[in-house]
Amino acid sequence: MDTELAKAYEPQKVERRIYDFWMQGGWFHAEPDPKKKPYTIVIPPPNITGQLHMGHALDETMQDILIRWKRMQGYSALWLPGTDHASIATEAKIVEAMRQEGVTKEEIGRDGFLERAWAWKEKFGGRIIEQLKLLGSSCDWDRQRFTMDDGCSKAVRHVFVKLYEQGLIYRGERIINWCPNCKTAISDAEVDFEEKEGSFWHLRYPLADGSGYIELATTRPETMLGDTAVAVHPDDERYQHLVGKNVILPLVNKEIPIVADEYVEMDFGTGVVKITPAHDPNDFEVGRRHDLPVINVMDDGGVINENGGKYAGMPALEARKQIVQDLEAGGYLVKIEPIKHNVGTCSRCHTVVEPRVSTQWFVKMEPLAKPAVDAVKTGKIRFIPERMDKVYYNWMDNIKDWCISRQLWWGHRIPAWYCEDCGETIVSETDAAVCPKCGSTHLRQDSDTLDTWFSSALWPFSTLGWPENTEELKYFYPTDTLVTGYDIIFFWVARMIFSGLEHMGEIPFKTVFFHGLVRDAQGRKMSKSLGNGIDPVEVIEQYGADALRFTLVTGNSPGNDMRFSDEKVAASRNFANKIWNAARFIHMNIDGKDVPCALPEALSLEDKWILSRFQSVAREMTENLDKFEMGIAVAKLYDFLWDDFCDWYIELAKIRMNGEDEQDAQNARQVLCWTLCNTMKLLHPFMPFVTEEIWQSLPREDDTPALIVAKWPEFNESLFFPKEEAEMAKVMELITAVRTRRSEMNVPPSKKAHLYVETSAPAAFETEREAILRLAYCSGLEIGESIAVPDGAVTVVTAACKGYLPMDDLVDKAAETARLTKELESAKKQLQNAEAKLSNEAFIGKAPENVIDGVKDNAEKLREKVRMIEESLKAFQ
Repeated sequence: MDTELAKAYEPQKVERRIYDFWMQGGWFHAEPDPKKKPYTIVIPPPNITGQLHMGHALDETMQDILIRWKRMQGYSALWLPGTDHASIATEAKIVEAMRQEGVTKEEIGRDGFLERAWAWKEKFGGRIIEQLKLLGSSCDWDRQRFTMDDGCSKAVRHVFVKLYEQGLIYRGERIINWCPNCKTAISDAEVDFEEKEGSFWHLRYPLADGSGYIELATTRPETMLGDTAVAVHPDDERYQHLVGKNVILPLVNKEIPIVADEYVEMDFGTGVVKITPAHDPNDFEVGRRHDLPVINVMDDGGVINENGGKYAGMPALEARKQIVQDLEAGGYLVKIEPIKHNVGTCSRCHTVVEPRVSTQWFVKMEPLAKPAVDAVKTGKIRFIPERMDKVYYNWMDNIKDWCISRQLWWGHRIPAWYCEDCGETIVSETDAAVCPKCGSTHLRQDSDTLDTWFSSALWPFSTLGWPENTEELKYFYPTDTLVTGYDIIFFWVARMIFSGLEHMGEIPFKTVFFHGLVRDAQGRKMSKSLGNGIDPVEVIEQYGADALRFTLVTGNSPGNDMRFSDEKVAASRNFANKIWNAARFIHMNIDGKDVPCALPEALSLEDKWILSRFQSVAREMTENLDKFEMGIAVAKLYDFLWDDFCDWYIELAKIRMNGEDEQDAQNARQVLCWTLCNTMKLLHPFMPFVTEEIWQSLPREDDTPALIVAKWPEFNESLFFPKEEAEMAKVMELITAVRTRRSEMNVPPSKKAHLYVETSAPAAFETEREAILRLAYCSGLEIGESIAVPDGAVTVVTAACKGYLPMDDLVDKAAETARLTKELESAKKQLQNAEAKLSNEAFIGKAPENVIDGVKDNAEKLREKVRMIEESLKAFQ
């Protein structure tokens, strides 16, 4: 590594070289080590279809901060990376690419399609991994996994067979969520509810005996083609005499029964509901209770099928229009009532989801959910922030059986075979060839694949070699921290918890750290439709990965969303530049000299102050990181580096390094070097590239080869000087007060003034006499418990002293009085104009509100300006 620092920090030149240096050193790799404690994070596997977005960047930055911190603390820190096959998303991408070639899935067949899918994975699947490396992610790339690799696939089959044999996986006809666009079943967790404009169509169903009609309402008139009953509540006196009678189903012209069921709400609408068991989950349950036929009237693409009579072949919404016209023509339509209602849509493509009856595979959730709830309730698993507990309990307490089959080709094919001769179902970890019941070899494998989340639910242990009891599994499981967005608590977090408990007999992780979303500068969610998405790779190219990482963590708090803007990244880059310039300044003073990275025996007051401040920051940052308060930790370090170290200590050290006492100068150089070296350790997890580059250029404390594996600073009592810290703070407060007063009076630094300091505790001020003279721009300094103050002196007051500056030393009274008088006249005139506008009724009546507010704000500022000028003039007199 270079020991010289370039004039300016250029991340584009540094970051790739530093990353290669870490890779060559093998420092991302973790092994089971009985001498160390393990610390494990498994990455939420990004989709192979994915490109790095701001959500990923935040997610991976936070994981990398934790893993780098723990690695420096001496843990065997494993960050296990990998990617997800993402069945629906990937299949959609490949189908679209084929469509552009004029080819369909059906034309090339399953095997041909899977060949294309694997080729697509090889071509694009690694793209997001390379982007994660640009961000500085220190994953153990030697252990990279894929949800469809041999090991993960073996685990998936093992779990499927085990749960099937326990009766926890079953195949049955149930109402499921069907996406007509993706043409597959999806689970409840994959349905988003969106408020949409809709209608209530109020309809009349004639009684079969001709004695009248019954009125009901529906939001989906096209499903009436599949009605097999109407229902009323058994206690509803209005309809008790009709229970058991029949109505004529309009347009279809067949009789269906009136049934009594407690599902019906008496006080909602007319208290009558149509029952369509094939197209509504509640109706399906009513149908089962009353043994009603189930008539599916739609095909896979949301088109009316052969059960729809003359409407067959029409897309659902087209059929709806025609049916409503026909109902109106037949006198069955009473009225149409506009409503707003929540409509279920596919989280992947946002198509309206159709509830429909279908034969699918399900996981029985109730027995698995209870232990998973208990694990959080008893504190075995901790959610940060704690408020996420309620969201989790609410979903788990109301969980339905999980539909795990998907009508797709890309993914884990369901390991079930059907005997074509005797109908036996064979579920097996290995491919079945012979029917165990009749000996037939005519077996057909189920064509469906498993829900993507089925394999990712096993991720914390399948990636460590399970179902084999590997050394890695014994050492690194259960994992320590899961870092994820709060938006996948149901999809992934809950399923990993019950899977870990069921298959490992142990929780999958001890802590789940939920972060918020990254929003734009206006607080809006980033989306394609708004066009406000920001590409992290472009940000890295412009500002560097460190600036992006620092921006994402600054101000961040667990579970809360954050706003992203270019201004924030530019500020983070400026911070990197500030540190770089500080390091270059130190090099200018240590290069060519024998300056070890070790503290001198004799420490001055300011040395003890900076070292004590460092100890406080190191202790507090460690406490903050333990609580996942990354935003608070990094804010403390920012203030220490920018204010304490760069703006104060470097300025104090300059005086000594330019002085005549060589030993004192050497002491200052050593403290500068030691402090920067150790502060780079604290900053490293947040800004790994710039810190490694600077650290490599400095003298070393020991033979540690890289900052990434340097020891995290621990609080050292012997370098904590609270008394000296307080003493130095008094001196700094005085210097700040003098400089502020001079600035208020527009006195340039070149104009020196005598300073009189009156204090009951002069020791610290005497010790730092030289610093006060230089930094408070003094021509002379007098310190004492009682001071003869010159007439007309300007006073500054701090908690520990009073300072007096002779007015004549500061300004030319006559010239300054003339300048201030002129400024006062101008300010008063502007104020007069503003007040005239505000008292003008015509202006107030016609001007826009924002213009009036602007005039009010300006008037307030002018009043303050007049007051300050008058005070200054009074001081001169």
